[in-house]
Formats: sequence, structure tokens, C-alpha cells
Amino acid sequence: METAFIIEKLVLIVVVFVLTLVIAMYSTLAERKVAGFMQDRKGPDRAGPFGILQPLCDGGKFFFKEEIIPAGAHKGLFIAGPTLAIITACISSAVIPWGQPLTIGDHAVSLQVADVNVGILYIFGVVALGVYGIMLGGWASNNKFSLMGAIRAASQSISYEVAMGLSIIALLMVTQTLSLKEIVAQQSGFVNWNIWVQPLGFLIFVTCAFAECNRVPFDLPECETELVGGYHTEYSSMKLGLYMFSEYINMFVSSAVMAALYFGGYNFPFMDQLGLSPNWIAGIGVVVFFVKIIAFIFFFMWIRWTLPRFRYDQLMNLGWKILIPLAIANIVLTGVITLLKDMYG
Repeated sequence: METAFIIEKLVLIVVVFVLTLVIAMYSTLAERKVAGFMQDRKGPDRAGPFGILQPLCDGGKFFFKEEIIPAGAHKGLFIAGPTLAIITACISSAVIPWGQPLTIGDHAVSLQVADVNVGILYIFGVVALGVYGIMLGGWASNNKFSLMGAIRAASQSISYEVAMGLSIIALLMVTQTLSLKEIVAQQSGFVNWNIWVQPLGFLIFVTCAFAECNRVPFDLPECETELVGGYHTEYSSMKLGLYMFSEYINMFVSSAVMAALYFGGYNFPFMDQLGLSPNWIAGIGVVVFFVKIIAFIFFFMWIRWTLPRFRYDQLMNLGWKILIPLAIANIVLTGVITLLKDMYG
């Protein structure tokens, strides 16, 4: 029984890992296609039909490019930076429930790698580790622009993690659990989605997600116009590819977390009235979940090609003077509403 359980989890890990890499890989193509559409041009269209082989060409280019390590760099930490960035990006999806359990014979197969009862704390812990990969790379490069980008990344991450955590506290007051599986299960009907009871919390969370993923308008750690390339200025070959890939994986995982926390995850309207078998419902739920994720990824890209970058002082003011007070007010408001419901509900 233990062997079957281990094999089941290993298969699920491999499937999730491959899907994560494929989605991140084709997000690079989608980014350029969306940019082309918004700028009235086609985007990549030479490598394969409609440019679908472009990500493979880009990956091959990264693998075969010359690898350069600056003479004054700390070699061990220079290599550890992108390694830590990609590892933390990949393992953050371990607690996300991708769908309802599948029934194979008498055995129920869970579509969640690790069902821990503190799933949200796990994600926050892993996300907090991710900034160390950027800091190591920026400091070990022995380049002032890289170091400035790394310092910006650290201060930005610390600032916006506070507001993000406070927005989640209000959600936890409603759901009464830290388990992502239970939070998704509670949103079984369209009217039960948490977006309806925590709209302000969602707005704060999605704003902080942009900052945590270093996406425009919060891409100050890279900020090509000021810092050449930011924390990865001195990187080349696949080490640069790992940094870029980790950003797209973080965007995918952030989209999955937002869909799970606020938009019902794999739940969809009228799923209990279709009269289909549980396995069919579970399969449709997985597809619906990924549609929601892709919609959020498009939202990330749409914002990138719509809004200008903030100045650094604007970034800090938004985090400390606006988002954190709003998140605290949201907690107080949620507590008052919950108390009134208990008293008069």
C-alpha cells in the first residue's frame, strides 16, 4: 500500500512539474503574442506554425550560449542564486489542489501533491525563500547594478509580503482553515466563491502578487532603463534562463493560488446538477481550474503592456501607506461583519 502511494505521488509530481514547465515555457510566447496584438503587430511567427516552436528555439539558444562568470564574482553563490530561484518557484505548487479526487477501482487518487493543513503558510514560506535567490545572484555578481536590483527586490518583497499576509488573514477569518483543499471545497457553488465576501482582500492580494512576481508596474528589481538588467545583469546562458523561467513559473503559481483562494479553484457553476459521474466532474474541474489560471496569466500580461512602471518611492508608498492600512481595515471590517452574523444570524 505504501509503495502504491509513493508511486501515485511521484506520478502526480512529474505531471505537475511537466505542466508547470510547459505553461511557463509557452507563457513566454504568449507574452510576446499579447504584446504584438496590443502594438498592432504579429509577434513571433517564423519558428513553426504561428510561432509555436519559438519557446523551444529560445530554450536551445540559452543552452548553447557561452556561459560567462565574471572574474570578481563569488562562483559558488553565483551558481546558487538561479538554482535557488527555480527550486523555490517549482516547489511552491505542491499544496495546490488541482481537482477533486479521481476514483480508480476502489482507490481514490488525490490530485494534490501534499495535503497539509497549513498549506497557505507553506506557500508564504517558500515565496519568502525565493527572494534569497535574487539576493544571492545580485550580490555574488560583484556588479553595482546587480546589487541595486537585488536590494530593491528584497525591500519590495518584504514590503508587499506584509500586505499580502494581512489580506489572507481576513480570508482565513471567513474560511476558518489554513488548508487550501478545504478552502477550495468550501467554494462549491458560484455564490460561495470567496471573491464575493472578500473583494477588497482580493484586490490587495493581486496587487501584492504583481510585486512578488516582479511584474510591471512593480518590476523595479530588473528595471532595464535604470539598472541595465537588474539583479541578473551579469548572467548569461541557462543561468539567465533559470531566472527568467522562475519568473514565469511564479506567475503561473500565483495565478493558481488566486484562482483557488478567491475563484473556487476547480469548482464551477452547476457542477452538481450535470448528472455526470464523479470522475467526469473531476476532469472538467481540472480543465476549468486551468482556464481560470490562464485568464489570470493573461491579466498579468495585459497589465504589463498597459501600465507604466512606478518610481521606487511610489512603490514603497503604495505598499506601506496604502495597502497595509487597507488590509488592516479589511481585517477589522471582516471581524465586525462576522461578529454581527454570529449575534444576529
